[in-house]
Amino acid sequence: MKRLIECVPNFSEGRDAAKVDALVATMSAVPGVYVLDREMDADHNRCVITLAGEPDAVAEAAILGAGKAMELIDMTKHTGAHPRVGATDVVPFIPIEGVTIEDCVALARRVGQELWKRYRIPVFFYEAAATRPDRVNLENIRRGQFEGLREEMKHNHDRQPDVGEPKLHPTAGVTVVGARKFLIAYNVNLNTHDVSIANKIAKAIRFSSGGLRYVKSMGVELKARNLAQVSINLTDFEQTPMHRVYEMVKREAERYGVTPAGSEIVGLVPKKAIEMAADFFLQLENFSPAQVFENKLEAVLSGAPLADTGKEDKLARLARPFLDAVAAPTATPGGGSVSAFAGALAASLGQMVAGLSRKKKSQAAHVEKLSEALEELRQTADELAEAIDRDAASYDAVMAAFKLPQGDTKEAQRREEAIQEATRRAAEVPLEVAERTVALFERLGQLEAVAAASMRSDLQVARLLAAAGAKGALANVEINLDGIADKAFAQAMRQKVGALRGRLDGAARASMAQN
Repeated sequence: MKRLIECVPNFSEGRDAAKVDALVATMSAVPGVYVLDREMDADHNRCVITLAGEPDAVAEAAILGAGKAMELIDMTKHTGAHPRVGATDVVPFIPIEGVTIEDCVALARRVGQELWKRYRIPVFFYEAAATRPDRVNLENIRRGQFEGLREEMKHNHDRQPDVGEPKLHPTAGVTVVGARKFLIAYNVNLNTHDVSIANKIAKAIRFSSGGLRYVKSMGVELKARNLAQVSINLTDFEQTPMHRVYEMVKREAERYGVTPAGSEIVGLVPKKAIEMAADFFLQLENFSPAQVFENKLEAVLSGAPLADTGKEDKLARLARPFLDAVAAPTATPGGGSVSAFAGALAASLGQMVAGLSRKKKSQAAHVEKLSEALEELRQTADELAEAIDRDAASYDAVMAAFKLPQGDTKEAQRREEAIQEATRRAAEVPLEVAERTVALFERLGQLEAVAAASMRSDLQVARLLAAAGAKGALANVEINLDGIADKAFAQAMRQKVGALRGRLDGAARASMAQN
């Protein structure tokens, strides 16, 4: 299997193109590393370089890039609008293919040790690689920036680095290394130079101040353009998409008599994020990513048929492999996977209801609510579809544990520990499915108030599927709990099962009362 990661080192240089060229040349010289993008910003005085390739090669490129930045950038002379603590300010590793977030955490830790060993640059770890809860968020580490951190390190034990001595490198400062999911750096420029307005909007939209989940933001003054900017980091674009952020910035800006003058993406962006924004703003009827030319071409090149013989035949062809897999005389996929599949179908049917309803004139007053529901249901469908395989894998792990040797005492003990660990996981996965499907059942009930009347039967089918998925998942939790020796764990899980059953029953009764 191909192993591929992305790394997006941020360097504190955005005005001298020759220095950025030198950084790119240093990193791209490592065999197996591809420089996909480079962005410079003079106001921020910062550049963002996007690397991709095999994990070890990308890690070495990032290390060498930090060494070159140490030679070229003097933080004691650096000024810019963007918060920073080092010449190589932040180095995140992102899993792309054949690599897990845990792999990227291990890589980040190794790179941090190497930065200290080779260049004596102290290192902090953040996001998934953080060693302390208060260092998960990058802004906590950057508090006070280079100058403030330099002073605090002298007397504040809580501000000491994870790797290296408790003092900054004289000119390179510190570097923050981490592992995270794909992040979109998305900025909205305002038609005002008043940065206080940008700061108020940033506070309103960021999660830490009660705004949108997965949004980090701050106000920035763009002196060269005489504009204020809402600078945004979007840490999970599928759950909080770009278009939702833009719309909230626009609404907040109206409160202060200003409007967006434009927006920008720094670095690269997943195609799916653009597809989601296009669907939202254009309100495309029955839009599917399969309508995108490049997506269709990729599917064809991968071996998919070029033309369909008919819609009904196509649908049967899509469903048949999973039906055959369930029907086969094997333990997996079993009831847990089918429960997740039922939930995914329910969420998908809910998407259809929301998507068609928002196109109808009769539901014009509910377009915003329907669009929000559509995004939530898409995310739920994706999560439940992914759980189909996770449930099967968790039970396969239980069967594999039972097959371990038990010849002597140590082997028997290892086998029992493996069985218990696998069985716990086999209970946890369907519980996650149950939590999502119960929430889905409730969300579909809320959708009934804004959906078109002609879609009522489809919505009813979706709710029946969600209820079936929830009840099936809960049954799978309970049957696995019988084999768990940890009574406290089993009891806690049973309490969660009971609470979820209560929520499901309560939502069903509320729906019946309304009808």
